[in-house]
Amino acid sequence: MIRSINLFLLLIFFVSSCVAQEATQQQIKATNPKFTKTIERWISHSVPVISVEELSGKTEDYIVLDCREKEEYEISHIPTAQYLGYKKFAPNQMEAIPKDASIVVYCSIGYRSEKIGEQLNKLGYTNVQNLYGSIFEWVNQGNEVTTPDGEVTKKVHGFNKSWSKWIDEEQAERVW
Repeated sequence: MIRSINLFLLLIFFVSSCVAQEATQQQIKATNPKFTKTIERWISHSVPVISVEELSGKTEDYIVLDCREKEEYEISHIPTAQYLGYKKFAPNQMEAIPKDASIVVYCSIGYRSEKIGEQLNKLGYTNVQNLYGSIFEWVNQGNEVTTPDGEVTKKVHGFNKSWSKWIDEEQAERVW
């Protein structure tokens, strides 16, 4: 009888934890509902997400890693972000970063960064989050991006013409 009660309580705890995690994931949305739908089609939430609001003004509290290609990073990136890349990512790039560091990964919308986040988790990193909507949502919400020289710019690499439509032209200049 006690075993059945313990099993029942464990099941309730597990279900409520899953529901709470799903509710948290569902609360994060992009400013553009159509962009939210696109993001949700591309990411699987295999890496926990962090909202632009949660990261904005607190980038110094995280190791922010840009998972786009070098030419995208060189146009602009989130201030304090370190280039990591996607196609040429190698685990040895992470050697100087402690496994328990608070890490935020991002790309254009979140797909590539989620894939890198999955690899980081497999390498033993325990506190990796994917920026929801990535650099597109970052600029859409009015946050600054900088060049490699540290100069503030309005230019954002849109990956290609099709994907760049998700960059709000009032907030940033699309480049591809």
